[in-house]
Amino acid sequence: MHRPRLPAFFLAGSLLAAGVLDAAPATATTLRIHTNSDIRSTDPGVNRDNNTDSVVLHMVEGLVGYDAKGQPQPLLAERIEVSDDGLAYTFHLREGVKFHNGKPLTADDVLWSWNRFMDPKTGWRCLSDFDGRVRLKVEEVTAPDARTVVFRINHPDPLFLSSLARNDCGMTAITHRDSLKADGTWDKPIGTGPFKLGEWRQREYISLVRNDDYASLPGGPDGYVGSKRPLVDEVRFVVIPDAATAKAALQRGDIDILHRLPYAEAAELKKDPSLTVYPSSIWAPNTLLFQTTDPLLGKLAMRRAIAAAIDYKQLVDGVTYGLAEPNQSVVPLSSPYHTAVQKQAFTHDATRIKQLLAEAGYRGERLLITTNKQYTHHFDMALIAQAMLQQAGINAELEVVEWGAQQDKWQKGNYQLMAFGYSARLDPALSYESVMGPKATQPRKVWEDPASLALLADAMRQADPAARQAAFDQLHRNAIDQVPLIVLFNTLVNDVARNDVTGYRASVFGSPRLWEVAKQGPAGG
Repeated sequence: MHRPRLPAFFLAGSLLAAGVLDAAPATATTLRIHTNSDIRSTDPGVNRDNNTDSVVLHMVEGLVGYDAKGQPQPLLAERIEVSDDGLAYTFHLREGVKFHNGKPLTADDVLWSWNRFMDPKTGWRCLSDFDGRVRLKVEEVTAPDARTVVFRINHPDPLFLSSLARNDCGMTAITHRDSLKADGTWDKPIGTGPFKLGEWRQREYISLVRNDDYASLPGGPDGYVGSKRPLVDEVRFVVIPDAATAKAALQRGDIDILHRLPYAEAAELKKDPSLTVYPSSIWAPNTLLFQTTDPLLGKLAMRRAIAAAIDYKQLVDGVTYGLAEPNQSVVPLSSPYHTAVQKQAFTHDATRIKQLLAEAGYRGERLLITTNKQYTHHFDMALIAQAMLQQAGINAELEVVEWGAQQDKWQKGNYQLMAFGYSARLDPALSYESVMGPKATQPRKVWEDPASLALLADAMRQADPAARQAAFDQLHRNAIDQVPLIVLFNTLVNDVARNDVTGYRASVFGSPRLWEVAKQGPAGG
């Protein structure tokens, strides 16, 4: 892992004290964007979270990436051929692509990157999605020549390219072997993206510098594909954990973009003529997760009692200040697969709670709700749910931990009830897959009903939209019946930029994309 230099000191709320705002050369054009936490690593798809993905995907690219509509499209591949039986994918690499060290992209680099991802020692987030443990197995990857790579899979899978493109998989990035130190451990990403790693000062900032040799695709910007020209000399992700401090820094002009404006601040900043708010509804569900192996929450009646105790409209309005609407389906509201069936929801029913608690044999045991304060809406979800559960006679308490600690608890399944948000998945089957699976081998999963897992497997192999819709509808019915989790709403992201920033775009990804973004005014801002 690349070990950044630790800062000499860190003074919360004082960016100037840490040298964050005035360290760029006066001649450089620096675009400063707020991030509410430091990244976890620079290794794509390894030791990651949403903030980490957002930064790393400015430096690395994969064979395919998502376009603005969430569909996988060629990126480092010029074209892709699929065999008649659906088992072989042939990727023809683009000419003229170079890594950050100036070396050309070859098929050997693809093989090296893939083999590293498939080594369990790497710790790739998506290993189980490709090694046969979940469903799909990549049986062989070969390079017939320097410009061609062939992937062979164990059965036809319409979602193979979508899986490769996933942001949480680090876009299955192709990196150069110089990304490793001499001892084989990770150093820093030598990728093909529009920006290169400049400096990572832990808990202060991550500086990315322009890749002058970037080989951009033609046309306009299009999600993670299309034109991705770096239009500033430096992009600096400034770590400001406190939302009020970040807002003040934006209004002073100390930062140029505030990412994930708290819902409570949206109305005020929309009135500021020097700022532009960019709202985007993304395919990221916010949830209450149940640990069904817990003695208390393993009881279906107890989970149903909790579901009946929550007033969903009141909770979502309280968390988002009326900006979002409830959605209790894993399928996002804006998905074409979100139908009338997906609108079937849990019902707030005070009259049933006592009956269900009695059926569960509940005797006032403590129920711990794990959450964090880094994401304000997670904390607010937990706080409002706690109040509603207490009113229903359930002894609910909050466990507030650092975001990194909550991620670890989620990964290990070490919680009772958790207020948690998932990254956006750009196909409903992948959204369901993020919460479904065997807990024995994937402790982070929350739903392991065999019949539902079989439905999901069918949906992931089907290409016919009607057949997939039928599977998604039945999965939703099963989720409402079995209550392995409660989906509350899809994240609404408000980013705010100063008006001298041009080219910034909201997106269904909810993550900032800073290529094709320029900054006007004096050099260096």
